[in-house]
Amino acid sequence: MGNINTVDLPICYLPAMPKLDINALISALQTRTPGAFHFPEIYGPNWDQLYIGDKVKLGHAFMDAVRAGKLPGVTDTGSKKDGGRLYHWAG
Repeated sequence: MGNINTVDLPICYLPAMPKLDINALISALQTRTPGAFHFPEIYGPNWDQLYIGDKVKLGHAFMDAVRAGKLPGVTDTGSKKDGGRLYHWAG
């Protein structure tokens, strides 16, 4: 076996995945009129800056939170429209 050449590569740091902030989501919901909505509508303006993988994970975490009853007044309609799952806010 010959010598193994190594190259020092810079370490890449990926930003941590954002956490689902239930309190912030409840506050956003309370400013809305009752009716159907998509999760990104209440997540906030930073949604478009998230990595696609983070969007998927956050969307799933939101669906799990809704189904677990952590967001009173929000139900999963079980349907999708315009590329995303629809939820209903009772107000």
